[in-house]
This record gives sequence, C-alpha cells and structure tokens, in this order.
Amino acid sequence: MKLRLENVKKSFGQTKVLDGISLEVAQGEMLCLVGASGSGKSTLLRCINLLEPLDDGAIWLDKEDIAEPSLDPQPIRQRIGIVFQSFNLFPHMTAEENVMLAPRRIHRKTRDQLRQPIMALFERFGLKNHMDHYPDQLSGGQQQRVAIVRALAMKPDIMLFDEITSALDPELVGEVLEVLKALKNEGMTMIMATHEMAFAREVADNVCFLDRGRILEQGPPQQILSDPQEPRTRDFLGRVLGNQ
Repeated sequence: MKLRLENVKKSFGQTKVLDGISLEVAQGEMLCLVGASGSGKSTLLRCINLLEPLDDGAIWLDKEDIAEPSLDPQPIRQRIGIVFQSFNLFPHMTAEENVMLAPRRIHRKTRDQLRQPIMALFERFGLKNHMDHYPDQLSGGQQQRVAIVRALAMKPDIMLFDEITSALDPELVGEVLEVLKALKNEGMTMIMATHEMAFAREVADNVCFLDRGRILEQGPPQQILSDPQEPRTRDFLGRVLGNQ
C-alpha cells in the first residue's frame, strides 16, 4: 500500500494554500510535516482525507486516484483515519460510546460485536479503566488518546495527525507521543503535522518542510532537522528549537 500525491493544488479565494505538492509515503512509513502556521500542513491532511476537494492534482492510494471528483469519499475516509488537535468527543457519551459510534453506524456492527476489539484498543493505550468515563472526567492527554482509539476502531490503512499535541499541557504530550511510537512499531502508515521536533527526529522516516504551500525541503530527519539546506528552513528550525 502506497500513498502518492502529484502536484496537489488548493486555494481558498485568491489565497494559494497548496501550490503543487508532490510526495510519497510507503507502507509502514511515518512522514512528519513541519513548517510555520499557515504553511499548508493542515489543509494538506484535510485534502488527503478528502475533507477538502482539490483544485488540481491527484492523490493515489495504491493504483486509484482517490481525489477523482466522481468517487464516493466515504469508503476512502474509512481507510484514512484523521485525528485533530481538538478532541471532538461528544460530551454526553462515555469514551466507549464515542469510540463505538462510527463502527456501529458505518460498519453496522452491534455493541456485542464491538465490545471485545474496542476493549482491546482501550487496554492497549492504557485506557481500560476509563471506558465508562465522560470526556469532562478525562485529562486532555486521555481525551486525545480516546480520539486516536476512535480513529483506529475503523481499522484504517493510514492515519493522519494534525498537531495533536498542540492543545495539551507539556506534561501530557509525552503520553500521546508514546501512542504514536507504538503505532509506528506496529507498522501503521502515518502522516503527522507537528512542532515536536525531538519526536520527529526520533521516530519519523522522512520530514517535509512546508513553506507557503510548497515543499521547500524533504528527506530523512537527520538531514532536514540537523543540516537543512534552505535558509528558510534554518530560520524556522532555529526559532522552534530555541523555544523547546
């Protein structure tokens, strides 16, 4: 399974947000997208998940252009999970009910059919004792882990993460990043927009630096984060790493 983007373009009004993005992500690879706010990272993830239509270009999943306007996006979204920085949990539902909602509606599974596999997911990420808790009874890190479990319950081929630690207190960031490390070790294909440079250096296979909707540099994290070639990349990393 391979994901490949070809010359992806997206504008909002007169503003070019993605200006010819081309990249590949292989099975089991983690790609980290880095860049300043407004560089296009979130829009790129939303386009891959088909939450935003492309203006031009193609997104190939295996041998199918999933950005083709005539395609029904719903089956594709089931294969490409996405987790946002806001947890988006329903406050009137327990953690378990939040996770069960989509599989019950989309896969037509019953509670009894889902209970064991979903319990296993909760247990895997240290949440077994919190399944019956409501979101306001959970810490931010726990809520974000529930959001990840909810996406995984759909059994996606690819996971997208959009700055999922940016709304968390610093002491909670580590527990969420540990979940991503576990997924990486299990072979999940992932694309992550992040400002967590130490995590990207440790876990990512490749890093893309985006600037004004374009990929300015891409390559292994040791190269991009330790020896960037572009002045704009050096300036960005100098500011970000100076604050960490």
